[in-house]
Amino acid sequence: MEKRPITPEGQQKLRAELDQLKNVKRQEIIDAISEARAHGDLKENAEYHAAREEQGLNEARIRELEEVLSFSQVVEYKTMGVEDRVIFGSTVTIKDLDTEDLKTYQIVGDAEADIENNTISFTTPMARSLLKKELGEYVEVQTPGGIKEYEITDINLV
Repeated sequence: MEKRPITPEGQQKLRAELDQLKNVKRQEIIDAISEARAHGDLKENAEYHAAREEQGLNEARIRELEEVLSFSQVVEYKTMGVEDRVIFGSTVTIKDLDTEDLKTYQIVGDAEADIENNTISFTTPMARSLLKKELGEYVEVQTPGGIKEYEITDINLV
């Protein structure tokens, strides 16, 4: 499998989550299972079943994070010396030419993309239309509602 790009900040965040799940949450769940076992009959013990389910979800997330991290390649975008074009890691402010609304996104790897935190994957139509463009350029993006036009109003390497 090929390496997938990730920002240094994204890798750090995922490593911190993995560490928390393995070294804190895992032990909390083991303690909850032990406590639930002490209550007796496991067939009708809701606490026990809930703790076991949580354990399964936790272990699945640990495996997912380990896989993502093993296939990720950190892109040191801040040291690339590119400030006049949109690159992986850039924080871009765009203006919707229809509504004049401003939106700001950081272009990141798949594993760290989270629209609620204004980070979008470099594989999205929006990010693909922005990459390699310069300040003041206009881009067209195919959206579910049709083609939208944006102007790039700011590019930053935060």
